Formats: sequence, C-alpha cells, structure tokens
Amino acid sequence: MAHEHRLAAYRLLVEAGPVGIAAGEIAEKLGLVPSSLTFHIQALLRAGLISQRRASRHVIYATDFTAMNELVGFLVKNCCGQDVSICGPACDPALPSAKQKTLRAKAKSA
Repeated sequence: MAHEHRLAAYRLLVEAGPVGIAAGEIAEKLGLVPSSLTFHIQALLRAGLISQRRASRHVIYATDFTAMNELVGFLVKNCCGQDVSICGPACDPALPSAKQKTLRAKAKSA
C-alpha cells in the first residue's frame, strides 16, 4: 500500500466489491500502462489482499475481504503498542468517522 497507484487500485477493488474489476478497466481508470499496473497488482496478490480469476480473455481482480478485515483488526488491536489511548479516536472502530457524521447530519436534516 506504500505507493499511491497501489493504494488507488486497492480502493477501486474495495469499491467494486466481491465481483471485482478487469485489469484493463483498472488500468484505464487509474491512467496506468498495463506493465505498471501489473507491478502494483502483483504486490497486492503477494500480500494476499486480492485474488484473481480468469473470465474468458480477461483477468478479474477482487478484494479478499477476509484478509482485509484481518489486517484492519490486527492494526486496531496492535495500535500504538497496545496503548490505544495514545492513538486517540483513530483506533477506536466504535467511533464514527467524519464522513459518517456528515452523512448522519444530512439524513437528520432531510
């Protein structure tokens, strides 16, 4: 995830859900040449964060949500060396994000 293109590709895959996205569509949406996309996608595959499957001539990539949830859980559990108070609300999954607060405010005013 340490590269902006890799993170952007992962975000697209998360948004696409379990259905996934064809490699060509990912490259097009991110404005990447296929060889560059392959480099970043392979890193995500090696990390176990995504899966791939063939559909005719296309390679479809999808997020492995089990792996993603395990990673997020690990990060939250081990945040700041077990002293969650140091991390503040960022490590408390029970607290709503700023985006969630905005959506709730809009829903109440509607």
